[in-house]
Amino acid sequence: MIDFENLTDFADYFCDDKTCAEHLAAIRFRNGEYCPHCRHDKIHKFSDGKRYRCAKCKTDFTIRNGTVFGDSKLPLRKWFMAIYLLTTSGKGISSYQLAKQIKVTQKTAWFMNHRIRSASKQGSGNLFGTVEVDETYVGGLEKNKRFSKRMGGTRGRSVKTKTPVVGMIQRGGEIRAQVVERVSMATVESNIVANVAKGTQIMSDDFLSYARIGKMFPHSSISHARGEYVKGNVHTNSIESFWALFKRGYHGVYHSMSRKHMQKYVDEFCFRFNRRAGEMKNVFHDSVTEMIEGTKLPYATLIEKHI
Repeated sequence: MIDFENLTDFADYFCDDKTCAEHLAAIRFRNGEYCPHCRHDKIHKFSDGKRYRCAKCKTDFTIRNGTVFGDSKLPLRKWFMAIYLLTTSGKGISSYQLAKQIKVTQKTAWFMNHRIRSASKQGSGNLFGTVEVDETYVGGLEKNKRFSKRMGGTRGRSVKTKTPVVGMIQRGGEIRAQVVERVSMATVESNIVANVAKGTQIMSDDFLSYARIGKMFPHSSISHARGEYVKGNVHTNSIESFWALFKRGYHGVYHSMSRKHMQKYVDEFCFRFNRRAGEMKNVFHDSVTEMIEGTKLPYATLIEKHI
């Protein structure tokens, strides 16, 4: 595949659905052909170039079957355009803007956005070296609401109307972030243990939930209450910069993120951030690979009421 550097190069290369299907097949069968139904490794291709038949279970399928594209009637080219736009926009792209760009309805664009971000993975493997840990709270300000709808006791770290997110970033490396019910000591500790290698230097502020980290990892902290933001090598500037990027996407692009879908948005931003230094063709390749290996996300699941 050519090394595209902008949308023009991308559109010129993926000029039709045939090219998109061939690219999808190359990624899906990169380790050998197989049937998505029974996983048998011998399949036959029809002369139309679009359908396959398994030599074992005799089931017909297309290159879309078993992927998040599977039950979509949209052309693959529109899916590829949506993936490109979502993965190259630093703060994301709203469903209204995506609908205009690829000529679909806003409802369809919203569905596509959620399918793409649901397949966006943060990464695997433990963080190491020096890791900064911090939490943020996502939600609208009460002062921006009508007086009759305002709720008291929501300032600071209240989770009445806000969704807490715990994040950790390896300096010069990747980020991990998780939506949580509350930023308790046990929750923070379990997230750090699950994502950080033993012996890693942890940096945080002096929030009480980080008080016992020093018993498990080398730990240094700063006190924002005392006006400390940088103390030698001790700071949380990297993770706070990511929160700033996330919040700009929240306020400037999406305007609202429901608690139900919050983790998908967090995954989307982490996916882009972790590939910020990669070439566009590699970022797109990773995105399509995740879409192939992702699970089916029915529309009914997306709109069902969150409990």
